[in-house]
Amino acid sequence: MDLRNRKVTLVGMGKTTLAAVRLLLREHAEPFVTEKAPRENVLEAAEDLESLGVSYECGGHTDRAFSGAEYVIPSPGVDPRMGPIAEATRNGARILCEMELASRYNRSRVLAVTGTNGKTTTTELLRALVESCGHRVLLAGNNELPFSAAVLADPAPEFIVLEVSSYQAELNQTFRPWLAAVLNVTPDHLARHESMVGYAEAKGRLLALQRESDFAVLNADDPMVEAMAALTKASCRRFSLARRVTQGLWTDGEGIYEGDLQVASSSDTRLKGRHNLANVLSALAMMRAGAFDWGRTLEGLRQFRGVEHRIEFVARINGVDYYNDSKSTNIESLRVALESFDVPVILIAGGRGKGADYRVLNDLVTRRVKRMITLGEDAPLLEQAFESRVCTERAGDLAYAVRRAASIAKPGDIVLLSPACASFDMFTGFEHRGRVFKDCVRSLEGGASR
Repeated sequence: MDLRNRKVTLVGMGKTTLAAVRLLLREHAEPFVTEKAPRENVLEAAEDLESLGVSYECGGHTDRAFSGAEYVIPSPGVDPRMGPIAEATRNGARILCEMELASRYNRSRVLAVTGTNGKTTTTELLRALVESCGHRVLLAGNNELPFSAAVLADPAPEFIVLEVSSYQAELNQTFRPWLAAVLNVTPDHLARHESMVGYAEAKGRLLALQRESDFAVLNADDPMVEAMAALTKASCRRFSLARRVTQGLWTDGEGIYEGDLQVASSSDTRLKGRHNLANVLSALAMMRAGAFDWGRTLEGLRQFRGVEHRIEFVARINGVDYYNDSKSTNIESLRVALESFDVPVILIAGGRGKGADYRVLNDLVTRRVKRMITLGEDAPLLEQAFESRVCTERAGDLAYAVRRAASIAKPGDIVLLSPACASFDMFTGFEHRGRVFKDCVRSLEGGASR
């Protein structure tokens, strides 16, 4: 892909854009960045662009940004259908996603994972497993390290484990991962994709360009994922918690099997809950498909402790356990978190919702939640959904929510932050939200012991 002296307009000024800018500069392109927020809101990014000598604008998208652009790269959170982008395409510009741009210059084998829930745990686990086999590997994508930054690494790693969101996959036209897994498809990002069908189609684009020499790992327990086998030419492997599969891995709750052969045990993982067992199966199925050293893979599995912000134990204070599940950005993640505990839960939930119907969790909330503390933009909707099932009250901020939860909780209870919403109404991301929660917990009187 020859980008020399070609104008490329990038929409949005996040970390993904900054990584793509550096890749474009290496390829002697002429990047221009346009951001709708005022400069003071993105000051650090603006200063980075200035240090690189890259032109940009803040405070809105002008004709200057798109005039003469041959390519437009929207940030993952930017809807590619927005007016200025649509106009640019009518004038001949091509839309690229950052993932596809990076893939054009990638020199590593890619293990890509998508799905509504479990991506972070599965990709972190995969990185640890590949590393345990003695390979140099980077974890990139929908996390702290953009794909473009991983591609710029010198020397290039042998493998890149890539976490892929639907926003990143929906514009894919050429990228084909060597190993790809789809974990599940449940309602999420419906405001962007408009329907479950549209959402599933976006996820499925990760598989569409694979070849016979590639592998696709699919959740046999999810009908929408199972149907994606028809989208790919790759050799398909399945994983299942519910039934025996012949090509892939399944479990009876204790053993993990490939066909009739036991290849591992559920006791080989420290991760708790059936949702995490599914994540383990998917990662192990990818490792089997890729012919990685199995003994060293299992050793890596036994050492893996889990992921920050995903049902993460924070502290025990006065007999109450506090858990940070800030990675819970949709109702399915909240479901998984509540099903992980069999003691009373004081739940802190809320943020920027995604249009899903919270009432589908009515029965589970009734059984597991002792009190619900709501916050953020969707607080009224959460209260409307659950106030007939559990006592709810609203907090103005997370610090107050933690203090209030601590005043309610009794020894043996759980205080759980599992928002079921995005964080952008109050925080820069779920990581920021999780760190604030942990700071609030640790500041409680009485101290914390681990």
